[in-house]
Amino acid sequence: MRPSRREFVKWVTASGIVLSMSRVGSAEEAGFATRETLPGRQNWNPAANGAGRIDGVAKVTGGKLYASDFRAADLPGWPANTSHAMLIRAPDATHVYAGMDLARLTGSLKPSMVVSAADLDKIGTRVPEFYTGDLFCPVGRTPLYMGQPVALLIFEQFDAFDQARLALRDGTFVKFGEETGPIVMPHYGAFRFTRVAGPTPDAPDVYSPVKNGWVSPGRFQDTERPIWTRLPIPTGLAYAEAATHGEKIRADLAASDPAVLVLDREFETQSVDPMFLEPEGGIAWYDAGRKYLELVVGVQSPYEAAESVAFLLGNASAAFKPVRINTHFAYFGGGFGGRDHTPFPLYVALAAMFLPGRPVRLAHDRYQQFQAGIKRHAFKMHTRIGVDRASGKIVAFVADHVLDGGGLANFSPSVATVAANAAIGIYEVPKVDVTTVVLHSRGVTAGSMRGYGTLQTMTALETLVDEACSALALDPIEFRRRNALKTGGRIMAGNPYSVPIRAPEILDKLEKHPIWQQRAAEKAGARAGTLVGTGVACVTKNYGTGGDSSLSTVEIDPDGRIAIHCDACEMGNGIGTAVANRVAAYLGGVADEVAVLRVDTFGPLALVTSGNSFTMDQKTQDAAAKNPRWVPAISTATAASGGAHVGTHAAAEAARVVFRFGLWPAALELWRIASTDPKARDWQAARWKDGQLLMPGLAPLALPAVAAKAHARGGVTGAMAHSFNRWAWSQATFAIAGQAWTADIDALAVRKGAGKFVRLDRSSVKFPPTTFNRFGSTYTSPCGALVRLEIERATGALRIAKAYSVLECGVPLVPEVVLGQAQGGFAMGVGYALLESLPPYEGGPGNGQWNLGQYLVARGSDLPLRDLEVEVLPPLPNAGPKGMAEVVMIPVVPAILNAIFDATGHRFQSLPVTEAMLRGALT
Repeated sequence: MRPSRREFVKWVTASGIVLSMSRVGSAEEAGFATRETLPGRQNWNPAANGAGRIDGVAKVTGGKLYASDFRAADLPGWPANTSHAMLIRAPDATHVYAGMDLARLTGSLKPSMVVSAADLDKIGTRVPEFYTGDLFCPVGRTPLYMGQPVALLIFEQFDAFDQARLALRDGTFVKFGEETGPIVMPHYGAFRFTRVAGPTPDAPDVYSPVKNGWVSPGRFQDTERPIWTRLPIPTGLAYAEAATHGEKIRADLAASDPAVLVLDREFETQSVDPMFLEPEGGIAWYDAGRKYLELVVGVQSPYEAAESVAFLLGNASAAFKPVRINTHFAYFGGGFGGRDHTPFPLYVALAAMFLPGRPVRLAHDRYQQFQAGIKRHAFKMHTRIGVDRASGKIVAFVADHVLDGGGLANFSPSVATVAANAAIGIYEVPKVDVTTVVLHSRGVTAGSMRGYGTLQTMTALETLVDEACSALALDPIEFRRRNALKTGGRIMAGNPYSVPIRAPEILDKLEKHPIWQQRAAEKAGARAGTLVGTGVACVTKNYGTGGDSSLSTVEIDPDGRIAIHCDACEMGNGIGTAVANRVAAYLGGVADEVAVLRVDTFGPLALVTSGNSFTMDQKTQDAAAKNPRWVPAISTATAASGGAHVGTHAAAEAARVVFRFGLWPAALELWRIASTDPKARDWQAARWKDGQLLMPGLAPLALPAVAAKAHARGGVTGAMAHSFNRWAWSQATFAIAGQAWTADIDALAVRKGAGKFVRLDRSSVKFPPTTFNRFGSTYTSPCGALVRLEIERATGALRIAKAYSVLECGVPLVPEVVLGQAQGGFAMGVGYALLESLPPYEGGPGNGQWNLGQYLVARGSDLPLRDLEVEVLPPLPNAGPKGMAEVVMIPVVPAILNAIFDATGHRFQSLPVTEAMLRGALT
């Protein structure tokens, strides 16, 4: 039930380096298991009353959980003393880097080691493909972007490190030579999404991405911009077909048909920082004698981080190539996408390799996090919408998106495609044409961040919809209702959602709410000098990536104590409590132990993978699937919006196996029901209540008694499962206890009694077809928002007086987390709409001088702390959990902008809308 935290049973090989990955332990060994355990032993049962968090007490009492908490002395077997490192970054990306002047670091302030690009070349490191670009800018070359690292300084003593950090903060010691201007690099991705619906809703599309495939332009101008029009060339016929349909849609909108209202607008959004509470941090130790590299980091993508470090050092010279890398993963204080595929662990590893024998800690302060951390993409959007004046129905939508991707590609192509596919929001539009391109720039790298591009495009859309309502004198909610996508209707990619469409229910809630009903009276009754406005917005956000996997182990001991291990990450999303509550529905009790961030305990499955799950063709997948241990992806990054849906899935499936083949047969024996009795097949009718198994007409059975009997008879008492999702779950059949068991998993191992886990080879498997990679999404959650605000006419000061958010998320596994995410999402939306902004280049965060003195985030005084109401629609019958962490912030932004228009009569087309901008518009 409690394997050692330092026992590694999952081994993979990369470049001859053995990798192991585990959940990090703590210096307080005796106390760690208690802190990692749900509070069920204290009669505080989250499964029963929806209260409590596995990680809550430890976090609020200062337990060592986060990556930045750990020092060498906290880690068993490590040397006691910690050394410290700092990354030096280029504050300029228009001049040649000429080296560093470290003369001000005299005496004890001199670093023990300075690591540069030349040193990496000398030892033979490699940059993983995802992070293509120099890890350090070489002397004599212009930096790729502002904030690109130029060196790593390592100090053996903290005092020297601390004083040096302050002495070097202004960045003037980084020397530059001739001016070259910024480096021009190819764009990161360009796509066109065009759909022409058939003559009726049930008719096949004339053209769509699902039907015809995703396309990119094949030719480019002398600048980095693609040529979007169809070219008279024999190549690129697939793109030419999309361009033909797309240009026809554009021509129709430009035709000045008096029966159609056409609005043509431009909208611009800014770069912002994720602003997670804990800046990135980690610690590593290279034991040169054993050639073991040990790391402690906090990331959203643990499996990828370990493999990337192995690739980095896989071809290094002998002294710098470990034979084993043990990567330990800690909790981290917020992610918001900014810790998904971050290069930070690579630098943590390098720090240890260049000071062997001494544990080295690398941890950003807030200045460094602003300079280095992944940012939200700035967007420039040109949108056109056509609305039939007679019916109030949207007939066509066109948009062109240009994203600033910053210095490295990161997830820019993916953000661009998700944003484009979200550009028509909750609406059904028969003709759509959206182009999108992500450009390299000298700005700080932009990548994955909560909202993932949909925040930008749906803000532009919902303000455009509001303007159309004003132009046509249509009620904003009625207009949305007329145009809302119906269940079974096709989204922009041409596929339907696979979940019920509940946007109409959201709109009904918004319409009936007092904030909306009383909007005219509140405006009319505003006090002198104050303008009052009410705004509405309704959006939907996909959850899942189309390439997600889930790993879990569920075990029960003879006393009925439950243990769960899963590979999902805890980053404030309550995943430990969520997975425990989902398992409790099958096993009747809250888990006594839940371990998250575990990628080390699934060795019995012996999983292998190959290829890219997002790009492989069907023939390749079919051939690979003949190996019963092959899966399209072993372990993937955790996103808060995917936690409930993806992170708990394998655990739920494993718990079903334990119940069906362990607890249920034990219960039958206790009830003295023969296996041949028809009642023996009614296992799905059984229910747990207050720790007892109930069946009509039979005596209740307590969980400990059932568990003890399951162990005594050698039934299944543990299950280990893997699952994969490409907009649908993989499905396989296994032989368990002589019966065929088909479930939404693709790998399974079981333990009987007190035995060991034994892998069961699948007899058949169905992975989702690779054509599903053409889908825009099939999973979505809707959310609507109402905002009433007051603006002082003389000063432009804005106050949010009341707000209401209503969302749908299926079954809420931890209701308090849903509420907390909605409240936090509202605050993030307020910051994005009114406060937060980072200049993209010179003067921006890449200069290393930014902190919370310049960067404004939403504070309590900016929020309606006592006047924010959050409502969650009750789940439909047979509903499962859905992702909601991203969608809750998206409608807040356009609702605020629409309320500003209602109050002032002025529409703002860029963010943030500051007090100064409001004052200027009013005067």
